[in-house]
Amino acid sequence: MTAYTQISANRFKTWLIMLTFAFFITFVVYIFTNALGFRGPSALGFSGIALIIAGILNFFTYYNSDKIVMTISGAKQIQKKDNPTLFRTVENLCIASGLPMPKIYTIDDTAPNAFATGRDPQHASIAFTKGILAKLSKLELEGVTAHELSHVGNYDTRLMTIVSILVGSVALLADWFIRITWWGGGGDRDENNSSNAIFMIIALVLAILAPIIAILIQLAISRKREFLADASGALLTRNPDGLADALLKISADKEPLEVANKATAHLYIVNPFKEGHKLVGTFAGLFNTHPPIEQRVKALRTMQ
Repeated sequence: MTAYTQISANRFKTWLIMLTFAFFITFVVYIFTNALGFRGPSALGFSGIALIIAGILNFFTYYNSDKIVMTISGAKQIQKKDNPTLFRTVENLCIASGLPMPKIYTIDDTAPNAFATGRDPQHASIAFTKGILAKLSKLELEGVTAHELSHVGNYDTRLMTIVSILVGSVALLADWFIRITWWGGGGDRDENNSSNAIFMIIALVLAILAPIIAILIQLAISRKREFLADASGALLTRNPDGLADALLKISADKEPLEVANKATAHLYIVNPFKEGHKLVGTFAGLFNTHPPIEQRVKALRTMQ
């Protein structure tokens, strides 16, 4: 599969995931409202409201994802005069890849890391921590920059930001239902009604499993896109060792990234929570935001 078909496939996946999540949210609300005793027009009305809210959320996220993420991360935009070397590195790689120049941000944190965000290449932003600018060599920083630009060129930034917001919506819905059920909320319902009991059982199962399933899907997508960005970045610089060395140096740094949180962790080039790679067990890998560093480095070392 070529880079062009990857981009087209990612565009299609973006809209498909947005549509799927919108209907999934509607389905979850429909089950929850039925379980709470609402029937017929009332349940459909709540589901319609959920679909509208999901659409508004998608629209808002699509056009404001970069601003939201940068604000959460405490990133500040800089100009060329603030760091000419960094700007030249990004500019040269943009010329080589045919991508427009993104906005550049820095994060006042000495832990080395970086991420990219934005709905498309014309509205992209890349953030570098001050730690990564100080601790990496020129070739290593070039490898990291190429990786992040590959995320932009492959439309991963749009895909992952939208997915993370929609996953959060599912979690909020599940929490809302559990709280209402706990406090005895709901419409006019007959406790002996078998139909209501069935809906309640299904709803409780959904309230527990839906957020977990949504997160697992998000993490699986994130891991796959990291491998693709590694490969695309290495092809862009023609120096896979530069990115491999950068990954090893970043992962070996013991300082956690203070501004990172669970909502943004998957965006960074390396898991900002240093304890994440210590998870072991058959299913531990399913809950990792990134593939193991060893696997990523091995794949890069074979690209000669």
